[in-house]
Amino acid sequence: MIVGAMNAQREAIVRLVVLGPGGRERQIEAVLDTGYTGSLTLPATVVSALELPFHGRGSVLLGDGSESEFDVHEAVVTWAGERRLTAIDVAETDPLLGIGLLLGKELTVQVIAGGTVTLQKLRLA
Repeated sequence: MIVGAMNAQREAIVRLVVLGPGGRERQIEAVLDTGYTGSLTLPATVVSALELPFHGRGSVLLGDGSESEFDVHEAVVTWAGERRLTAIDVAETDPLLGIGLLLGKELTVQVIAGGTVTLQKLRLA
């Protein structure tokens, strides 16, 4: 189970660990973004510090109709007690955690400042 919190800006925040090759790691606070269909965004400075391997290029259609391209790297993410190889989209914003890492999870959010954010494996009948 992963537990996070709502911040004063009404963002659901969770922590995870991103591992680079050679054992480098960084704890990340990421904003949950259910409108982001990827897994995780990180700024270029973090990608560089962790020496994450380049995987390719990606593109996204923005809300204003324009298209933006970005680099995609790979990292191992420690997530809900498991290590997962994950595509990392480079974006100069606060880290975003998207649907790609939320698949198979149940998300519960107390939508108040300081409220609890809980992610746990979805129990299917």
